[in-house]
Amino acid sequence: MNQSALDQVFTQDYLDTLLPKETSDHFFEALYGDASDGAYDIHLEFISAHDKRIVLAFNLIKRPKKCLVCSLTYGLPTVFTRHPLINIKGMVKKIEEQGIKIKKWQLGDTEENSDSLHVIPFFLDME
Repeated sequence: MNQSALDQVFTQDYLDTLLPKETSDHFFEALYGDASDGAYDIHLEFISAHDKRIVLAFNLIKRPKKCLVCSLTYGLPTVFTRHPLINIKGMVKKIEEQGIKIKKWQLGDTEENSDSLHVIPFFLDME
């Protein structure tokens, strides 16, 4: 699939169907019992596509009056890999329904971009 076709698939509207905005609240309700205890919102972003690799990112955006640095985001790649609300396997299946064959996927380590933004890279290797 060429770059132009990938750009057309990975619009923000499409990414928001893969990870709806309310997922953050549901995630923290499951984790803590109350969505207001969550320190960040989870937002899926398209970064790039080249050399048979698509790079997306789970952006962890600090909520007002919360501490993103204090919220132990470094363990999240392991949690996100298995968590049914994040549902990465379901995301990959939906991406494949767009005609993109995924050979394998993986999450990278949490990157601390700033006090208000941490990023978990999401790599998709195409066949």
